[in-house]
Amino acid sequence: MKTEHVMIGVSIAAALAALPSIALASASNAALAGIDTTEAPRVTQTVDNRVVSTLGNTHLSLLDKVSPTGAVADSTPMNHMLLVLQRSALRTNALENLIAAQHDPSSSKFHQWVTPDEFGQNFGVSDADINAVTSWLTSQGFKVNGIYPNKMQVDFSGTAGQVRTAFHTQENHYIVNHVSHVANASDISMPTALRDVVVGVAGLNDFRPQAQHKQPQVAQFSASNQRFKIQQSPKSNTTAGPSPMVSFSGGVRGFAPYDMQTIYNTSPLYTSGLTGKGITIAVVEDQDMDVSDWPNFVTQFGLGGYGGTYKQFQPLLSPDTGNCTDPGGNSPDGESIETVLDSEYTTAIAPGANIWVATCNDAGSSNFFGGVFTAASNLINGASRPDVISASYGYGEGFTDSASKMAIDLMWAQADAEGISVFVSSGDSGSNPSFNGSIINGVGVDANAFATSPNDTGVGGSDTADVLDGDSSKYFNTTLNPVYGSAKSYVPEITWNQSCGNTRAAKDLINSTALQFCKNALIYDPYGYYVTSESGSGGPSSVDRKPSWQRIVHGAAKDQSRDLPDVSLFAGSYGGYSWVILCTGSYPCAANFTSPVVLEGGTSLSSPMFAGIQALVDQGLSAAGGSVDQGNAAPTLYQLANAEYGGANGKAPSTLAGCDANNGTKGTGKCVFHNITDGGNSTQCIELQGEVPATTDCYYYGTIQNFEGLFGPAQVGLTSTSATKYNSTTAAYAAQAGWSFANGLGSVNATNLLSAWKSFNGL
Repeated sequence: MKTEHVMIGVSIAAALAALPSIALASASNAALAGIDTTEAPRVTQTVDNRVVSTLGNTHLSLLDKVSPTGAVADSTPMNHMLLVLQRSALRTNALENLIAAQHDPSSSKFHQWVTPDEFGQNFGVSDADINAVTSWLTSQGFKVNGIYPNKMQVDFSGTAGQVRTAFHTQENHYIVNHVSHVANASDISMPTALRDVVVGVAGLNDFRPQAQHKQPQVAQFSASNQRFKIQQSPKSNTTAGPSPMVSFSGGVRGFAPYDMQTIYNTSPLYTSGLTGKGITIAVVEDQDMDVSDWPNFVTQFGLGGYGGTYKQFQPLLSPDTGNCTDPGGNSPDGESIETVLDSEYTTAIAPGANIWVATCNDAGSSNFFGGVFTAASNLINGASRPDVISASYGYGEGFTDSASKMAIDLMWAQADAEGISVFVSSGDSGSNPSFNGSIINGVGVDANAFATSPNDTGVGGSDTADVLDGDSSKYFNTTLNPVYGSAKSYVPEITWNQSCGNTRAAKDLINSTALQFCKNALIYDPYGYYVTSESGSGGPSSVDRKPSWQRIVHGAAKDQSRDLPDVSLFAGSYGGYSWVILCTGSYPCAANFTSPVVLEGGTSLSSPMFAGIQALVDQGLSAAGGSVDQGNAAPTLYQLANAEYGGANGKAPSTLAGCDANNGTKGTGKCVFHNITDGGNSTQCIELQGEVPATTDCYYYGTIQNFEGLFGPAQVGLTSTSATKYNSTTAAYAAQAGWSFANGLGSVNATNLLSAWKSFNGL
């Protein structure tokens, strides 16, 4: 029932305030020893619907320039929204200090992890304050479905009309980039008495992240040349590079697990018994896969002897809020290629690990990140939790409201405090991750909101340099081995960039700059069919501040932002020559590839592979007497990089040049990191005729008179931090020695990584 004046009775408030202090530190958990986060309730005033405050940035500002196509009917269900709560400064500082100590080998709290209940009791919102906000929600007619153990999220449901009345905002329909969306038209308001404990509501819009994989290709293997002939091609504007300048008429290359294992040197770990056995990796998804795919993949690529396991399920809370339902897709014609890719290539790197495919239906939740967010959050708050999580989805911070962003960050912080290592794809569209499969249009530099938390590790994309360099025979055999691999060793890497902004391609193919390369391409491609923004993503956060550990390495950006990516692994190749092989329901892998297979790539490949590497590290550290869980990998990765690359200031050590990826195996054999210093992720960007320029982060070099034959004239440019000039300094962004926005710290030698990590942990 709707009320205009809700009061928490004075006697009730007084009783709550008078409750005896509860010592929250658990005597059984050393992580919480000495931590006292006891505090009085922060909701102390009468909750009056007539006295309200606006919560800033709780609607998407990009919609201010878009006219709604109509109002959402009041009767429209709004299911499983999240009231995102705000912890006090005391508890915020306590949590940050604990997480720092959990990653410090000299601290008594090193690797002392907490449970979801311990997290909620010590770092969530007090029970009294939760009672205040849930009582108010109920009084407004909403159904409270449950409170998360972290005591930071309240799951509730209602209607658009109830949202309009309670939060003073109208839900509207919008068309953005030719896609229909629902979103709130303005920032929300709510009773001032609750303002200190509420950030906002996640779930008032349906802008969800996209899977960060390339358009899949169906290809047939040719035994005569050991290559794959593509049978089905993607839409033209997602095809890599100007076709007149690069042609692979003899077919393309399909990488098998063996190749990734060889390039990133995981094979020696298998020999020593480290396969990921006993470690659980969860991939979080919003659609199922055909469960027959995984055993087929394991069989065809010789991974069956390592003892890995697989299960696909819907992670539920206890008591279940009903926010995770089966999304379906467990069939050849309905499965998600993203889910297939994630599950198969975690196994490719950690063949002995337990793989959890955790899926939740987008339709079962209207919160911003839909099923992917729900799957991850339910796992982290569950009774049974994974050691590692990989999330291969993303959208820019510019497409994320403050409540949704806060929910993401608190989720990854909780995972970190519990010891879970989280890896997130940085994105597949260069300096703005919101345009996977399309072209950056009308927006500036951005970073993946799902990855910019300081409590996860962002994984970007690299490419092997051998194709452009013309020396593939140095690194690959001409004939595939019994498990379909051909790699001989590590292969020099460059930034994955499929646009004409690829500086290495420009140098190797026309011996000129990327800008000239793009101008030349415009001559051969006047309609823009090969214009693309496809590239590994990286950029600075506009929300999260720079963590201290990201400041300690050579090349670190001189900014105050959490920057992406942290590391990179193979994602794709210029011209679309190199891919990884998938076994899907519609195209199962047959012996000797006598039937067609699916070829894939993207940072959705990079993230699960790094999750696999982490599983090997976890098992190795546990076998040496350390903790099986490491929490966020990034702080340790940057400490190890500091030893090879040097600090942010001062003279760089000789190992910085020695670990350059261009050295190949010569000189890098003892390195933990392969420092990727060639290429960059500056890609093409456009401005369609009649649109008001919304960004200066694009340097326009020409005009397409009839863009793709569909849209009329368009300006085309390269992403740049300057609209008036384009060079290696302004390109967004160039690879460089040390850390870079293009590739982070670079890729890794997994065997050397484990050895260095052991030393760092004192093992």
